[in-house]
Parts: sequence; structure tokens; C-alpha cells
Amino acid sequence: MFFRAVWNLVLRKGGPRMRQIHSPGSAAHSKEKMPPYTNYHAQRSYPMPDEPFCTELNAEQRALKEKEKGSWTQLTHDEKVALYRLQFHETFAEMNRRSNEWKTVMGCVFFFFGFTALMIWWQRIYVFPKKPVTLTDEWKAQQLQRILDMKGNPVQGLASRWDYEKKEWKK
Repeated sequence: MFFRAVWNLVLRKGGPRMRQIHSPGSAAHSKEKMPPYTNYHAQRSYPMPDEPFCTELNAEQRALKEKEKGSWTQLTHDEKVALYRLQFHETFAEMNRRSNEWKTVMGCVFFFFGFTALMIWWQRIYVFPKKPVTLTDEWKAQQLQRILDMKGNPVQGLASRWDYEKKEWKK
């Protein structure tokens, strides 16, 4: 508790704060975008993003944007596609196409299944003890013979199904 109080005091009074570290005109506090990054976000559920895909245009793209302001009948198909690509990153067909990510996921799943199987095999050989004597076939036969000799549960159990005169199971 004392440590927390001292730490809060140090943070409040001493040491540089976050506002003191950055200068007022630095990119950390400005609302402008940094050049390589944009706020472009398009999905099938939200197909019209707030910003165009390309915000920084070169000379050829700027000329195409100026030509866009005129009649669209004068634009070629390739120019219309280029204008579309300036505004949007992908078409709906490209957004809806299947990816091959399932192959990676299934590969990882099978890898971990195999690794788990190897771990279980290794544990059965080197970690787990041998089976107890009571699970051997010889011991089970002796136990069954003991139950029959004692005539255990003669009304509905094993002794009721054993023929003591013929020394065999009743049919």
C-alpha cells in the first residue's frame, strides 16, 4: 500500500509525463495520418469505406482524377478500372474468394494430433507402470474359479449360470 502511494506521488510530481516527452507538433499527438498508413477499412458488411484506398497520388493518377471530373463516356475501360482501384482495394468477388487458410489450420491440427499421439505412446512405454498382476488372463481365470467354488450369488449371478455337475456353463 505504501509503495503504491509513493509511486503515485512520483508519477504526479516527478519524472517526465507523456505530454512532456513529445513535442506539441510531433506525429504522436497530431490528428493527421502518417504517410504509409490510412484509415481505409472495407469489408463485405461495410463496403463503402470513409476514405479512398489511395490517398497519395502520383502525377499519372492525379491526371486520371482530373479526367474523371469530365464525361465518363470519354474514359476507357482500363481507366475506369484504375479509378476504381484508387477508391477501393478489392472488388466483391475478390473479397468473397476463398482463401487457403484452412490448409494451414488443418496442418496445425494434424501436427498437434500427431504430437499428442507420440506423447501418449512415449508415456505408455516409459512413464506408466506395467499392468498389475490382477489384470492378467491367468489371474482372471483363477478369480472366476474362486467365485464359482464359493457359489457366490447363486440366484442371479455367475453361480446360477454354472452347471456344477457337468462342470460347464449352462446352455
